[in-house]
Amino acid sequence: MIGQKGIWILGGLLVLTIAAFAGVELLKVKSHSPVKPKSLVTTFVDDPRTSRAFTWHTDSTDTAAVVQIVRGTGGVSFEGKEVLTVKGTTTVFEAERGRKYGVHKVNVTGLEPGTVYSYRAGGGGTEDWSETASFVTEEQAVTDFTFINVTDSQGVTESDFALWGKTLDKAFAVFPEARFIVHNGDFIEEPKDEAAWEAFFGKAQRWLTKVPLMPVMGNHEEVDKKADRFVSHFQVPGNGAKNVIPGTNYSFDYGLAHFVVLNTESKLKEQAEWLRSDLAGTDKPWKIVALHRGPYGGNQDESVLKRFVPLFDEFGVDLVLQGHNHEYSRSHPLKGGQIVAEGEGTVYVVPNSSGPKFNKKKEDLFYHKVHFQNGKQVFAGIRVNERTLTYQAFDVDGKKLDEFELKR
Repeated sequence: MIGQKGIWILGGLLVLTIAAFAGVELLKVKSHSPVKPKSLVTTFVDDPRTSRAFTWHTDSTDTAAVVQIVRGTGGVSFEGKEVLTVKGTTTVFEAERGRKYGVHKVNVTGLEPGTVYSYRAGGGGTEDWSETASFVTEEQAVTDFTFINVTDSQGVTESDFALWGKTLDKAFAVFPEARFIVHNGDFIEEPKDEAAWEAFFGKAQRWLTKVPLMPVMGNHEEVDKKADRFVSHFQVPGNGAKNVIPGTNYSFDYGLAHFVVLNTESKLKEQAEWLRSDLAGTDKPWKIVALHRGPYGGNQDESVLKRFVPLFDEFGVDLVLQGHNHEYSRSHPLKGGQIVAEGEGTVYVVPNSSGPKFNKKKEDLFYHKVHFQNGKQVFAGIRVNERTLTYQAFDVDGKKLDEFELKR
């Protein structure tokens, strides 16, 4: 017979066995727990006619980056030979207080122009996929397209970014044909606030997973010459100036337009040298620049004015999209620091704010043609074709605030 001491020993062994088994099972469950993408966004890296890029974050640092893509939309299957599976890169971002998360980037190439595709992004596990989203590639020789311009979503709370999401909802209600978005910078208030980034992407998820968002660096993204969080959230063309933070200065073409994105926070001299070469190298009839601190936008940034504006004048930039001032501002056509006739200069616009913050209207300056503070989120739809560039600005309620047309 087993004595009382033996019973206690057997009981202890049984408890340890059960605990060990439970621990193993817990590890199994943990290892098979779904790792869903967060902050999923699509952008252009290569030719918009034949490629599309995807970036997302996860709470896992060892999850793969995989995109599955198939022609068509609505009830598509990701099983079969017609499904394209593309693997990308996963890097580890080390944040504050020891937190680490995975940054996943995939660039899909070899697509067909003017084609609708559906895709899902994830780590490749059965339950790791994002919801299915669809997009359309640029047509082979598109001569007429529309894009949306916004700036300064700059929020902190979920309710702040709900305003941003509502702005995009109205923008696509007014311009359902829009093919991409250009955001002129200051996405969030505090660049290290990952919860704010998640809210930014989350409140506009229905659009940002299918319509490319081309980002501009703002002063709330680059702080102390660093912009790690911003760079971790986007993939863009790697054709910018050397020695500038990668992902903050680049250019791309769409249809008949050449787009240039500049970083107004640092390395302006290097970018100006690059800008001369970039503008000289395009044969597109329309030239559009996007930057954050504008040379003519409610107040003047003298460094930007000195470095960039002479090149805008020299190479005939048609439109400059600006941010930072949180008010609506549109200039007369300008060249050489003077107002010139229609079609002979560059027009500079600030589409107020797409978030919660509005500044008091500044004093009117010589270059202002339209200048006001309406206290509501604003977006613009810009249509580009062979003969005209048409700009229309609306508030979040759908009221048209401004319109102008540039002609070739």
